[in-house]
Amino acid sequence: MMLFYLFAAVAGVASLFVIAQRNPIYSVLLLIASFGALSGLYVLLDAPFVAVTQIIVYAGAIMVLFLFVVMLLNAPVESAERGESTAGRAPVVRGPMRLGAALALGLAVELVWALTKAGGESGGFAGGAVSSVAQIGRVLFTSYAFQFEVTSVLILVAMVGAVVLARHEQGPRSGPRLTQASAEASRDE
Repeated sequence: MMLFYLFAAVAGVASLFVIAQRNPIYSVLLLIASFGALSGLYVLLDAPFVAVTQIIVYAGAIMVLFLFVVMLLNAPVESAERGESTAGRAPVVRGPMRLGAALALGLAVELVWALTKAGGESGGFAGGAVSSVAQIGRVLFTSYAFQFEVTSVLILVAMVGAVVLARHEQGPRSGPRLTQASAEASRDE
């Protein structure tokens, strides 16, 4: 039981620090720590396949992708100069704070409902519904093949969109200047 509390505390604290960090690289690294703690919780729930999948897929592949995109975008450290500033007071960003507060309230209501739900069910899954990894793979690539492929295309489109947005915000490229310089050089000859 002590390991459960340890993993839960690490996951909770790391998740809170993910949103509290100003440096996006630290946020990504803390998210990896949170995924590792969740993997430990899965091991305690006697679900080793899900724990290994958590490490390989999320802490491995997805977080490396996030880290790559953050470094590609060269995201600066978030500054406190954003938002409306009033004389002598700290700047206030109202829209995102209201959205965040509404989402936090919704999460709290959902957690209270889930923890106090009194039902006669023993769990969300029937006993022995998934007996092997081969059966999981068979179901994933037959019954849920379309959803699996749509998810991969969605992640690819998001990454391409991030690259396009990063290129767009950089301003004029050095290419036209080189072309203009070479045109002037050819005129001088």
